[in-house]
Amino acid sequence: MTLSIRLDKSLESRLNTLSLKTHRPKSFYVKEALEKYLSELEDIYVALDRIMESDREFYTSKETLEILKKNKH
Repeated sequence: MTLSIRLDKSLESRLNTLSLKTHRPKSFYVKEALEKYLSELEDIYVALDRIMESDREFYTSKETLEILKKNKH
């Protein structure tokens, strides 16, 4: 699949510099970045789905710290 994107000047410059320094095509880095981003995003949605389907209780970080302090002794 071929994909066209528009990059701002700063991002374009960074991508060009990296490509020149490493002798790899810009498409290599765009593909790598997209794969990593999509993987992270998919993980987030899996976690959110599990949270929404769960009937377990959830605690805020403050509540968790309080519970840990109480159970420390």
